[in-house]
Amino acid sequence: MAIRADFHLHSNFSGDSKAPMEEMVEKAVSLRLTHMCMTEHYDPDYVYAPGEDGIFELNTDSYLYELLRLREKYKDKIFVGFGVELGLQPHLKKELAVYSRSKEFDFIIGSSHVCNRNDPYYPSFFEGRSADEAHHEYFLSVLECVKRLPYFDVYGHLDYVVRYGPTKNNGYTFAKHADVLDSILSYLIENGKGIEINTGGFRDGLGEPNPCAEILKRYRKLGGEIITVGSDAHSPEYIAYEFDKAADILKECGFKYYCVFQGRVAEFVKI
Repeated sequence: MAIRADFHLHSNFSGDSKAPMEEMVEKAVSLRLTHMCMTEHYDPDYVYAPGEDGIFELNTDSYLYELLRLREKYKDKIFVGFGVELGLQPHLKKELAVYSRSKEFDFIIGSSHVCNRNDPYYPSFFEGRSADEAHHEYFLSVLECVKRLPYFDVYGHLDYVVRYGPTKNNGYTFAKHADVLDSILSYLIENGKGIEINTGGFRDGLGEPNPCAEILKRYRKLGGEIITVGSDAHSPEYIAYEFDKAADILKECGFKYYCVFQGRVAEFVKI
């Protein structure tokens, strides 16, 4: 396997996973990964559906205690990074600024799970309009978050919105949203931020990662170099999912390296 680092992983410290962290580590070791980074959800002021209150809250101290225990136990087999996936919303600027500095994180993903107080995970986000209109609203909100909330190292699953719509990525193209996507990518590059290639898109039936290859290629053409690889696994069987495909896509898009992070500093690893 050309890529041996998975930098988007969730255990039962995230409310949408039931996997013990040690099982995640043991699976990564069995796959002969050299690096993994847990990126548990911290999504304050998330808009919950009925009966779901609190699942994206994170007890960071308990999470860190278990991670450090496992880091020591498996230190001769794999590096276990201390990361977090921040749920970005523009009104959370102060809270996220404080939280991102509250611990010595190795890596922070910034993700947009909520767009104008609605998660594209739910059908209501797409009701009463075309998929293109819904996608465009989402990308405009990402641009606002990129500019106002610089508390992350890479932006996660940049076109997350296409995972859950009624048409998924059917008819979705970079060209339809090129202006706003170029603005997002250029701003990230100019400010030393990266993106990820998230193989969860394969798992969700898109036939490609998030973001799509067109966005990855455009990011590289604009000069982007910082890119991590993540499975977005919430259970052990999906760790490093379709990483061989991810390696091929990265090469086709012009990348020669992927990144791992420690202490919020990127290290480039040859594919």
